[in-house]
Amino acid sequence: MKYTGSDISVGALFGFVIVLTLVEMYFSYAHDRKLYTKRDTWTNIYLMVTAIVINLGMKTATFFLLEYCYQFRLFQISNIWIYWTVLILAQDFLYWFLHTVGHYVRFFWAMHVTHHSSEHFNLTTGFRSTVFEPLYRVFFYLPLAFMGFTAMDILFAYLVTQIYGNLVHTQYDIKFPKWYEYVFVTPSHHRVHHASNVRYLDKNMGMVLILWDRWFGTFQAELPEDKVKYGLTTQPSDTGPVNIIFHEFIALSADVKKAPTFLDKVKYILNPPGWSHDGSTKIAKIMQQELHDAEKSAKNHNVKDINEEQRTLSSAG
Repeated sequence: MKYTGSDISVGALFGFVIVLTLVEMYFSYAHDRKLYTKRDTWTNIYLMVTAIVINLGMKTATFFLLEYCYQFRLFQISNIWIYWTVLILAQDFLYWFLHTVGHYVRFFWAMHVTHHSSEHFNLTTGFRSTVFEPLYRVFFYLPLAFMGFTAMDILFAYLVTQIYGNLVHTQYDIKFPKWYEYVFVTPSHHRVHHASNVRYLDKNMGMVLILWDRWFGTFQAELPEDKVKYGLTTQPSDTGPVNIIFHEFIALSADVKKAPTFLDKVKYILNPPGWSHDGSTKIAKIMQQELHDAEKSAKNHNVKDINEEQRTLSSAG
């Protein structure tokens, strides 16, 4: 069997991630940081293997669909450097869009939620896959085929960006130059993404570039006064191998059944997580606005108290 340069590159990068994971695991235990637990790590591996099986099952269909659409390409980039630069940038943007849909449409959130269900955050969390994503991911990447990129190159670009995305799943505080943090996703950015704090919900969707989030209003910096709490706003009580994948589908089905009208049933499926027909639960944007208003009110109140105190001292003087 002959291996291509792409095969060797992906294999080397994947091996690098595995080595880094083992190193992080060792230092976690050596320094008693408790970044890993056996149950959580095995759950991450189980979800990764499940996703790989589905990926393999969809690989042929994905490849031929991309190749079929490639026949109808609108243009072709001949310069190899421009070709790969545009492919990586376009692929990363389309991932940002795919990821954003996974957070803002509850049906897709029901599939993506597995990746966020861990209360731990380490390099194995990057392998905690959105199990059913291979069933629909290709439709988000079809524009790349119409732009003149081959199926093999699209899949290779996806694997490379995914490997970068795995590397930012760490709690170790790594300092980067300001220009790098402005352009690229860092561990700090991605810690925010995995947080269940109201301020951090549905933020920092990028895989490689954080620019998409800065430009489209989904960016949030990690703040020292709001320490990250990992996991979901409501953790599933049963984290067994079946429920960890299907618990949000079960909750969605229950909400659809109780919806009083057909339109409400559709809204439960297509609206963001947290939407409810009776207002009993709220979407992240509403909760964030309420948090912003409360903090603004508290700040104004504190300023008023300081001004009153200064006037009192001035009168006494």
